[in-house]
Parts: sequence; structure tokens; C-alpha cells
Amino acid sequence: MDVVIWSRIQFAMTAAYHWLFVPLTLGLALVMAVMETLYVVKKDPFWKKAAQFWIKLFAINFAVGIATGIILEFEFGTNWSNYSWMVGDMFGAPLAIEGILAFFMEATFFAVMFFGWEKVSPKFHLTSTWLTGIGATISAYWILVANGWMQNPVGTTFNPDTVRSEMASAAAFWEVISNPVAVSKFCHAVTSGWVTGGIFVVGVSAWYLLKNRHSEFARKSMLVGAIVGLVGSGAVMLTGDSSGVHAAEFQPMKLAAAEGLQDGGNGAAFTIVPGIKVPKMLSILATHDANGFVPGINDILNGYTDNDGNVVPSVAEKMALGREALDALAVYRGSDEPAVKALAREVIDANVQYIGYGHLSAPEDVIPPVGVVFWSFRFMIGFGMLIALVLLLVLIAVWKDKLGAWKWLLWAAIICIPLAYITGQCGWIVAEVGRQPWTIQGLLPVNVAISSLSAAAVKTTFFVFLAVFALFLAIEIRIMVRAIGKGPEVEPSQNI
Repeated sequence: MDVVIWSRIQFAMTAAYHWLFVPLTLGLALVMAVMETLYVVKKDPFWKKAAQFWIKLFAINFAVGIATGIILEFEFGTNWSNYSWMVGDMFGAPLAIEGILAFFMEATFFAVMFFGWEKVSPKFHLTSTWLTGIGATISAYWILVANGWMQNPVGTTFNPDTVRSEMASAAAFWEVISNPVAVSKFCHAVTSGWVTGGIFVVGVSAWYLLKNRHSEFARKSMLVGAIVGLVGSGAVMLTGDSSGVHAAEFQPMKLAAAEGLQDGGNGAAFTIVPGIKVPKMLSILATHDANGFVPGINDILNGYTDNDGNVVPSVAEKMALGREALDALAVYRGSDEPAVKALAREVIDANVQYIGYGHLSAPEDVIPPVGVVFWSFRFMIGFGMLIALVLLLVLIAVWKDKLGAWKWLLWAAIICIPLAYITGQCGWIVAEVGRQPWTIQGLLPVNVAISSLSAAAVKTTFFVFLAVFALFLAIEIRIMVRAIGKGPEVEPSQNI
């Protein structure tokens, strides 16, 4: 178990570090593309210089993000080799497409965008800027297709001859890439990146105003950033709704943990904080029905009947069925008798959906750390709403020319930059810690997915990565701060 725990800690640290760079990449990509579009449309050099400044910060963030993403993918082979073997056909395909198609696309057009200002026409350069952002967004889609499959393993066929989950047909591939969990996670992650990029632009611009520097640049950047962030905030709420519905359908234990719901029922209340509840709201969010049934932790452990009238077995029953499948798999692979193999195959096929439960030691193993998931969910919602409010007030202040009088709002915008990162991290804690103990929901628990490594080896690499990541982060922050301190090289706008 030490190997399992340390492998999880190392992967969590790497993933959390990588996610420091992804949302800002997605958000700044939209901001800089909008500004360059204004330059091409208005023929105003001001917007060109403004776009160049944000592109510079985008490039710094983009470079470090690439390095951390590569390390993250390597860890599937080093620390989670059993996982890679068992589900490599399913999981590897989206990542391969991401590398071949999306990453190649964004890397190619990034070069034109960053170095080609005076070498290509303004329209071609604008196209390159948009395609860089689109490439980053497509890259996020394929990665989240892979992650969404881990949350809801559709299109998979278990092959007892290879002991692997495989795609049996082209239809299965389309089922994987159109997985509703993947689609909603993609939309939620990308639009949350718009919020991060928007509040980052607003916060940096607020700092310029407090320092009485680059006032016109700051005000106009705040306007673009606030609009991008508010659009993202609205989209995050909509996609968050679909994420809740999918969690209720495919990962009810995650939803129960996020709510700290021990005993479910019809017309379940939503807990804002312990002691404060909104009647029936959880049922509305989870089922879009005020009287819909939402199972709690105890319901999932003991078995229940869902809203469609289907009887969901208890965890103990699923464990028994999973062990039947594992025993039949051992018989299938150990026998040369066609009749024996055929009978074992029938048992495997009948119970394969529970095969992961056969590796659990006790029913309580399916309960994630409730306190961590519960409070992460609330911090995510609370900080997200606060950021949306600040963005709205900034938009009003810019519109009414009140930024000079509302200095408290400028400080609030700066404070919201780290809050945006905390919000994003909390969202991933809910998504990933909330599905424990599974690497693949219902099919493969973490204790089976790890590599044959010693705990000491994993600890060593963890602290090495921690030191390297801390150094990279310090360097990246220093470079960003110096670039921001230098400021944009803009002239007054010709079209105010």
C-alpha cells in the first residue's frame, strides 16, 4: 500500500503542477486572439502592441506547461504500467491523436504567431494566432477524452485472452470520443480556463492602474479580460450542471461524497455548508427533478433502486460477482479444454462490469475521502462565484469610468488571480479524488494499476520531481513578473 499511496501522491503532484499552466494557456489564447482581431479590423497599432504583450506572457506559460505535460504522460508507463497494459488500447489512442494532430498544430502555428509579425501578412498572422489557441483547445479535448473514459469507460470490450480492455470496432472509437462525460469535462475545463485567463488579464491590468502606468492599455485590457471571463463564468455554470447530472448517473459515490450525503432519498437538499441547506436543490441539480432520488453513501453500499426503476446491487454483491469473474478468468486462461473455456467465458461476460470490485478488500473501499471532496467542492463553487462577481463589477466600473474611484476593486481583482488557480485545483480534486479507489471507474482499482516498484524508488522520484517543479515554478514566476514589470510597449490608441 505504500507504493500505491506514494504513486498516487506523485501523480497528483505532477497533475496539479501541470494544471497551473493549462487554464492560463486556454484563457490567454482567447484574449490575445480577440485583441489581434481588433487590430486587424480597426487597423489600430495599439491593439497590435496589446496583443504582443499578452502573447509574450502566453509563450512563457506555454513553454513550462509543455515540459510538465510530458512528464505526466511518462508516469503512466513508469508508475502505472499495469494500467497502461490493461487499458493501453483505449487510453493511448486519444493521447496519440493529441500528440500527432493537436500538439503538432499548435506548435507549428505558435512559431508563426510568436516570430512572424513582420514576416507574414496581418491576416495570416491573425489566423496563426487563432489556430494556436484552437490547437491548444483541441489538445485539451483529446486529453479529456482519455480522462473522461477513465470516469465513464464506454466503448470498451474486455478480452480475456490478452487481459486488456480493447476497442472492438470503429463504432467503439466514436463512442469513446463522444462520451458525454468527456464532452462535459472538456467544455467545463476550457471555459474555466477562459475565467482564469480573464481574471489574470484583469488583475495584471489592475496592478498597472494602481501604479499609474499604462492606463489606457490597462483599461482596455480589463474590458476584454472581463468580457472573456464573464462569458467563461456563464459557460462554467452551464457545463457544471451537466457534470453534476453525469456524476449522478455514472459516479453516484462521487456526488454523495461531494455532498457529504450519508443517506439519500427523494427531494434531496443541497448543503451549502454544514447546517445550511437548500431543500430539494440537490435532486434538481442531479436529476433535473425536484423529487428525483439521489443515493447517499449508505444507499450505494447497501444497494438501491434508481430513478429508472433499476435495482443497483450492493457493493458486497458487486464484489462477489467480480470475484466470480476473476475466478472464471483464471480458469479460462489455465485450461485447454474448449468446453471449459466456453463456460468460463460465459461467466466472465456476464460479470465483467463488476470485475474491478473483485479486487477490493471491503465494501468501504469504494468511499473516497469525503471531507476532502466535500470542502473542495465548496471552495470551487464559492471562489468561482466570487471571481464572477469581481469580473462583473470590473465590467461595470470600466463602462462607468469608476476604476479610479473603486481602488478596492482593483485590489480584489489582483487577489482573485491566485483564487482562480485554487478554484481550478479544487475542481480537479473533486473530479479525481472523488472517483477513488478507481483508476478506471468500476473496472480497475488503483492497487491493481500500479507498477512493480519499491516505495523507496517512488519516494525518491517524488522528491526529485518536487524540487525540479519548484525550481521551474520559481523561474516561470520570475520571468512573468519581470515581463509584467517591464510592461507593454504601446502607443495611445487612434480609435478610442
